Amino acid sequence: MAHPTDDVKNWMQMFRWIVKLIRDEFEIDESVLTRAAVLEADCGLAIEQVEVVLDTISQSFQLRFPSGTLDEVVKLEELCMLAAWMKGLYKRPEFISAGFEERCKSENAACA
Repeated sequence: MAHPTDDVKNWMQMFRWIVKLIRDEFEIDESVLTRAAVLEADCGLAIEQVEVVLDTISQSFQLRFPSGTLDEVVKLEELCMLAAWMKGLYKRPEFISAGFEERCKSENAACA
């Protein structure tokens, strides 16, 4: 389900948007949703819940996460930086591999 995104103009706003999404959808205490939080271990999300988060981000921002996204993204901050880059709001994240970068670019014009 898509959520309003009008206020998201940079990666920090993307981070806040994703934190609110996780907080509201899965009733996760916002105090654990820090930049360095590991999505599954620290945030307490099951893999299926992380996939729901990716799907909601995709629908809301008209992004396509390529296969292997969860092999590249482990922390909440990484997910935010990746989504912001794919939307054209941030520089290419240093943590992603060259092959994954190409898959992102082929599916998302804003990060090319």
